[in-house]
Parts: sequence; C-alpha cells; structure tokens
Amino acid sequence: MFDAVRNNKRIVQLFLLLITLPFAFWGVDSYVKNAGSGGELASVGGAPISQLDFQQALREQQERLRSTMGENFNPAMLETTEARKAVLDNLINQRLLALDAGQRRLSVSDQQMRETIAGIPAFQENGQFSLPRYEAVLKAQGMNQPAFESRLRNDLALKQVLGAVAEGTIVSSASAERVFAVQFEERLVSEARLSAQQYAASVKLADGAAQKFYDANRARFEIPAQVRAEYLTLSPESLAAQLNVGEAEVRKEYDAHPERFRKDEERRVSHILIQARKDAGEAALKAAREKIDGLLERVKANPADFAKLAKENSQDPGSAERGGDLGFFGRGAMVKPFEDAAFGLAKEGDVSAVVQSDFGFHIIKLAGVKAEQVRPFEEVRNEIAAELKKAEAGRKFAELAEGFTNMVYEQADSLKPAAEKYKLAVQTSGWFARNGKAPAPFDNEKLVAALFSDDSLKNKRNTDAVDVGKGVLVAARVVESKPAALRPFDEVKADIEKLLIQEEAAQLADKDGEKKLAQLNKGDAVPLEWGASRPVKRMEQGFPPEVLRAIFRAPTDKLPSFAGVKLPGAGYVVFRVEKVSRPSATGAEDPRLQAIKQQYARLLAEQDFSAYLSALRKHHGVKVNAAMLEGSKEK
Repeated sequence: MFDAVRNNKRIVQLFLLLITLPFAFWGVDSYVKNAGSGGELASVGGAPISQLDFQQALREQQERLRSTMGENFNPAMLETTEARKAVLDNLINQRLLALDAGQRRLSVSDQQMRETIAGIPAFQENGQFSLPRYEAVLKAQGMNQPAFESRLRNDLALKQVLGAVAEGTIVSSASAERVFAVQFEERLVSEARLSAQQYAASVKLADGAAQKFYDANRARFEIPAQVRAEYLTLSPESLAAQLNVGEAEVRKEYDAHPERFRKDEERRVSHILIQARKDAGEAALKAAREKIDGLLERVKANPADFAKLAKENSQDPGSAERGGDLGFFGRGAMVKPFEDAAFGLAKEGDVSAVVQSDFGFHIIKLAGVKAEQVRPFEEVRNEIAAELKKAEAGRKFAELAEGFTNMVYEQADSLKPAAEKYKLAVQTSGWFARNGKAPAPFDNEKLVAALFSDDSLKNKRNTDAVDVGKGVLVAARVVESKPAALRPFDEVKADIEKLLIQEEAAQLADKDGEKKLAQLNKGDAVPLEWGASRPVKRMEQGFPPEVLRAIFRAPTDKLPSFAGVKLPGAGYVVFRVEKVSRPSATGAEDPRLQAIKQQYARLLAEQDFSAYLSALRKHHGVKVNAAMLEGSKEK
C-alpha cells in the first residue's frame, strides 16, 4: 500500500491552497488587520461573515494576483460573480475548518508555537529570531502578542485538521500500476481523411439561400463604428527627449561612481568532463575518477591534443563538439570548485589537476585572460547621459502630470494648449473600431471607452488624461468618426455562398464518414486511402483531445479496430488501430510509477477534501445572501 501523505507532503500543501489560509500566504499582515463589521453576507454555524470581512478577503486576493501576475493583472478579473463567489467560498471554508478544529479539541503545544514564530522571516534578524523585532513588528501593526499568538494557534490547529483528512488518502501499488499501464499505452494508428472539399462539387445551394443567411445574420456583416483621433502622450520618455545634460554633469557622475564602470577579470577555458554525481556511489565515482585520471595523463603527454580528447571523451554536450571550449566568463558564473581552479591557473595553456564539482570530474585548460579594466569615459558618456536624463525626466513627470491632466480637462476643445505648454507633438491615429485591434496607445480599454463616449463623439471634446500603463498619460480627441454600417448584400454574396457550400460539404463528409465507419466495424471492405502508420500515445501532443479520445476508446479485443471523428467544418477522419502496446513499470522505484502514484493520490485527496467540506457545510449550516453578494462592490 502507498501512503500518499507521508510520502508526498504536497497534498497538505494543496489543501492549504484550496482554502487560502491567511497565515500560509500572508504571514504577519493577515494577523494584524482588523476585519471590522458590516452587513451580513453569509453565515457559518450561525456566525456571520460581514461585508467588511468579504471586502478584506477580496483585497487580499487582489494583492495575491497582483504579486503573481505583475503587469498582466487586471482588477476586473475579480469583478465577476464567479470570482466573488470563489472568494466568499474560501472564507466559508476557513470558518468551517476552524469550527471543526474547535470541536475536535485540537491543541497546539507551546513548543510548536515557539518554533513557528521563530521561523517567520519578519521576526528575524540575520536569520535568527529577534524578540525586539517581534515586538516592534506587532506594535507597528497595532497588534499585541496575546492576540497574535491566539490567531496563530488557531491556524496551526486548523492545519492539523487538514493533515487528518490528508492521511486518509491511500493509493495501492496495484491501482497505480493499472493507471500506469493505461496512461503509457501506445497504439499504432493509420488514418483516412474525407475532406469537405472532396464533396463540394456535390453541393447545390437552394435558391435564395445566401439572401436568407444574410438576413438571419446581419450582425456578422456589420462594419462597427470607427474613429480617427489625435492625441498627446506625456511620459518620462517624452520629457527625457526635451532634456540636455552637460558634459560636466556627466563627468561628475562618472568620477563619483568608478565601481560602476569597472569590468572584472574574465577567463576563457576549455574543459573535459566525466559526469559523476557526488552521491553516485563508490563504484561509479571510482570508475569516473579512473577515466579522468587517464585522460589527464594523455593531456600532460601531449597538451596539443586537448581539444581532440575533449571532443572524443567529454560528457558535457554543450561544449564537447567545440573541443571543450566554454568561452569567456567572470567570477560567479561557474560552480565554486570549477571557478577556483579556472582562476587559479597562472598563464594561458596551463592545465589544472582533476577538479571535482557537482557535475563530475573536470580537467581545465586556460585558453585566454581578459584583465580587469575600467571602461573609459568616452565609451560610457552616452550611457551616463541617458541615465541622468531618465532620472530627471522621472522627477519632472511627477511634477507635471497633475498640471497636464487639469489642462486637457479645462481646455477641452483642443489639445494644442497642452501641446504647446508641455512641448509635446500632437499625433494622429488611423481609423480603428471600439472592439477592434487598435495600435498603441488605443489598445487601452479605458482610453478607447472615453473616445467612444457621447462627449467625445458628439462634442469633440478632449478625453481625460488616461494612464495607459507604465506611467504614461494619454489625452485624445476625436477628429473624424464613422457610424456603424451594414455591408451590402451584393458585396458579401460570394463569400456567403462559399461558406454555405463549405458547411454542406462538411455535412456530406460527416455522413459518408459515419457510413464507412459502420461498414468497417461490420467487417466490410471499404476503399479508403490510408496514410502511413504511426505510434500514438495517450498523452500525445500532436492531436486534439477529441481525436485522442476516439482513438483510445476504440475496442482492442479484435484488431484492427476503427474509430471516427468529425472535424468541424473540415470533414471526417477515420482511424485504424492496428496494434496496442501496454508497458509495464521497471519496478516499484520506477520514477514514472512514482509520479503516477503522486498524481493519483492528489486526485483522490482533492475528492476527499471536497466531500469533507460538503459534510461540514451540512453539519454546521451555511447560508449565503446571494443578492448581497451580487451587489457587493468595494467602494
């Protein structure tokens, strides 16, 4: 039997992810924030979850996503009903688990508390727990020690509940081996395609079919409303272009920070590697050492043969073909034993003794040295000037942003006043639609929405200055607009007829394919052009999921067997399964079998955890105010 939890602690980690424990993700901060009170959004066992509880959880989820996704994070992701319900479900799950932990009378020893608190990085100095820092952090957050430790103790007890559920997840070796055989099964398959194009000549469209389709799908032929706009961009980059930096200022920066322009020594080496992990075992290490010692003797006897010996014997696939050449590198680029040996060689052509690293045994030859040097002022002048401009532009942008925003709003009939004051060029866009793929900066939803507002379209007034990301402000104004229009039927008639013929041809291909598949399954001879046979694995990447499902659902009691799949709009494909291979694990320690056990255990654990939460909901009683959830928006 396989004890999934004791051999794979990731299951407990999975549970922690599912319920989003505050301590697991947010450390001290989540313990020192006050939930407050508000309208009751839900209740668990009679205890309310208030609007403020929910908004706090929502903000924490936003921070998690923002830290994970960076610039790709969009706050609108959490404005959907589904997302808000997921946040509330997490809160409910936390309350349910806390109730269960209390009823089970799970306790946390003082020793566990001390070890946990000592391990929190926020309370450490130089890697060690610091009582003054512990007290200072809590005090800064308005939290006293008893309150913090009480909440921490509750969460540690809650983790014990999770562990108790996880320990019930067990996967037997027999089950894992059956899953292994299925997952790594391979089938030899050939295919015959019935493309829609083969049936196109047989299609006869009914009179008026194109007109009927046009009338029923007019939205498909509508040209959306479009605008052409002029705009101003205020950014640190646009301001930097206006700045000039004097030679004296650049020289002063260069002289003040010589360390920035120092280039450390670099060395070029070649090496011969015989791979051997340090934990490979005495016999393997001995064999590798004997081989590298023999190669070192050959190198010493004829140093000119180093590249040849490396090409023939080195087990470093990245450098062997180049005669062991690793190119130039500085300190910190290689593992320490290798680096120490490379930088310990005195002159070009010197060869090291045998060096052992985490990768195995090396012989190192020094091929070149670039001495430490300071980049001359002339070489870095433009680089320093650009940096100084960027820093000054950032400061200037912070000063001018508010004035720019006010001016485009207050003088909304033209962008010229702002352009003249801030020395910006008025740029003009091409035509673009609201929901189309517009070039920057009009790929920003907020800016485009402002341009298509009534105030912009009808009154031709400036938009507000919109932050389009990375600290760039854009104000725009509609120059011309085109209302939405319907393309004439005569213009699209040929395209509609082509589409209808393709659809009917695909239906004919599907019908004929299903007929031929039925004949094949009866044992009839069917004339089809079969392609070359190829092996297909259940986890194959080159096939759509529906195709793989069809191939692996085909019966295997009698071969060949057949399966068919519709290719939407393109035709039908028939597969012939000619051979089935089911591999066996090489033993209990086969890494593939171990991976299967872990995956299977995680799946069972998820199911057990879901059932456990469902039982807690029934036992304690959960009520949700759906109307309030739908309407709850963070102010």
